[in-house]
Amino acid sequence: MEFFGGFRIWVLSLCLIFQSGYGFYLPGSYPLKHVVGDDLSVKVNSITSIDTEMPFSYYSLPFCTPPGGVKDSAENLGELLMGDRIENSPYLFKMYKNQTDVFLCQTDPLTDDQLKNLKERIDEMYQVNLILDNLPAIRYTKKEGYPLRWTGYPVGINVKGSYYVFNHLKFKVLVHKYEETNVASVMGTGDAAGVISSISKQELDVPGYMVVGFEVVPCSPLHKVDLAKNLKMYEKYPNPVQCDPGSVSMQINKGQPIVFTYEVTFEESDIKWPSRWDAYLKMEGSKVHWFSILNSLMVITFLAGIVLVIFLRTVRRDLTRYEELDKEAQAQMNEELSGWKLVVGDVFRAPANPALLCIMVGDGVQLLGMGIVTILFAALGFMSPASRGTLITGMLFFYMILGVAAGYVAVRLWRTICCGDHRGWISVSWKAACFFPGIAFLILTTLNFLLWGSGSTGAIPFSLFVILLLLWFCISVPLTLVGGYFGAKAPHIEYPVRTNQIPREIPPQKYPSWLLVLGAGTLPFGTLFIELFFIMSSLWMGRVYYVFGFLFIVLVLLVVVCAEVSLVLTYMHLCVEDWKWWWKSFFASGSVALYIFLYSINYLIFDLKSLSGPVSATLYLGYSLFMVLAIMFTTGTVGFLSSFWFVHYLFSSVKLD
Repeated sequence: MEFFGGFRIWVLSLCLIFQSGYGFYLPGSYPLKHVVGDDLSVKVNSITSIDTEMPFSYYSLPFCTPPGGVKDSAENLGELLMGDRIENSPYLFKMYKNQTDVFLCQTDPLTDDQLKNLKERIDEMYQVNLILDNLPAIRYTKKEGYPLRWTGYPVGINVKGSYYVFNHLKFKVLVHKYEETNVASVMGTGDAAGVISSISKQELDVPGYMVVGFEVVPCSPLHKVDLAKNLKMYEKYPNPVQCDPGSVSMQINKGQPIVFTYEVTFEESDIKWPSRWDAYLKMEGSKVHWFSILNSLMVITFLAGIVLVIFLRTVRRDLTRYEELDKEAQAQMNEELSGWKLVVGDVFRAPANPALLCIMVGDGVQLLGMGIVTILFAALGFMSPASRGTLITGMLFFYMILGVAAGYVAVRLWRTICCGDHRGWISVSWKAACFFPGIAFLILTTLNFLLWGSGSTGAIPFSLFVILLLLWFCISVPLTLVGGYFGAKAPHIEYPVRTNQIPREIPPQKYPSWLLVLGAGTLPFGTLFIELFFIMSSLWMGRVYYVFGFLFIVLVLLVVVCAEVSLVLTYMHLCVEDWKWWWKSFFASGSVALYIFLYSINYLIFDLKSLSGPVSATLYLGYSLFMVLAIMFTTGTVGFLSSFWFVHYLFSSVKLD
């Protein structure tokens, strides 16, 4: 009872700590009440383009700067890695107070470099990304009668060689009356009423609103420079501004300043605060998306079921037939029949490069665990788009923690291959901690130099490089060594049969075995290629991906199919007396990465036709290579572990000595 009493005191203390600062909650997951007349500040993110895939700072272009100077907003590790640079902007609203013809600023005359930079950004179709109350600005357009939605607005437009900039923004802010959730009143009751501060009744009675929508319409009216000479920021522009999205007038030229203005209207909406992200999460062709995913799941599940049933029946019949024979018949059968029974003395012979296999399997377990836990948390809503960067941050956190699993699996497999020998476990666990992260570090550093040379905000700052290295060597590596220590202490897996000293000669095969191994990746690829299209569209076309529930189902199905494919291939190799199954079982399912990389090249050629410049193409291929290597480690590990379990179970079920 004393333990539970102390536990309750500890939990209450933790809650009090979290409650300091009016509560602890995930960013964007709690409604903010704004009273009429309250200031609403608009923030800016990096400008982005699907043509170059290189983000740049908003203030790299000649835009208006805030009166107090540019200030960075609080950023997490994931935002920095994704290239997000959220900063304050000069756009300022008053809650539920419409404003028209608001003068923002007049820039200095454009220099040659500024004009060239603007023209390049317009040609490359860069989008300006604005944020209000954690909601990105959304723009609605129509193409051939179909409504389209975009996040952000273009910097400008090129019309027959003449460049026009969008210098007037028409904002619409959708608001909903604040609804008290009674959270404060509940937290102010009980024994802790004197400790936890609650919202006063007078404050609750003040009418307020929540921001549930943020829309923008860009225009390019021709402002008169003379009228804006003596105006100060937020004063009214003398001439009424006509915002016509269908026409452009503000042409940019050398030595000419640009006048920026804006207007804002507030509109009460029936959209409730929990549903305000629905407009961003709706993808075009969503019905096709759901139907394709469901159809793929049904077909693959049916096909995998057939393979599993046939496979189990074949093996079970073979085992039953063998066990029914007496010892003399078994001996005669061993001499007369070919197949997996003849490789009993070689099936557990150590493979080539055993340390490398153990390291790759250990890293694969770490990546697989990271993927499952991250997607599961995202499917449960803990990593919503409102919390920018949390997905990447969560992946890094789970990857580091699961270093324990990588070290344990790698070292225990190493000791199993070495028949219980403890020597070399420190080297194996150390290499497991550095192998895949080292490859990732090499690829990302090379790509980062390209981004640095282009001046992109997607480049990882040097300080962040230092932080990543510290996380790697101060957290991930020690945890992997700890896992390796436990793997060295755990009992190794005993082989059910003895290994002959002289290797058995493998009969010549009709077809190269590696050809069959590479072809085996087509079935796992079939489970995910439809979902892969939507993931690629999210990564490279600027769309929001948030169907993590389906992604989790596809991941589970992929694991099952990889295991089945590797089992079937391993059994087929053993039946033709090919006892070198270790690496082949790894690449039988890991070869799906080859088809994903080929699909990435196909996506680059046919879907990203407008991707401009060798730097952009190199970035795309580099990130794709990083992705497929992680997938190869993950799927290969699933295939190898399932095949190892099957071979161990198969030869321990029948006494072949």
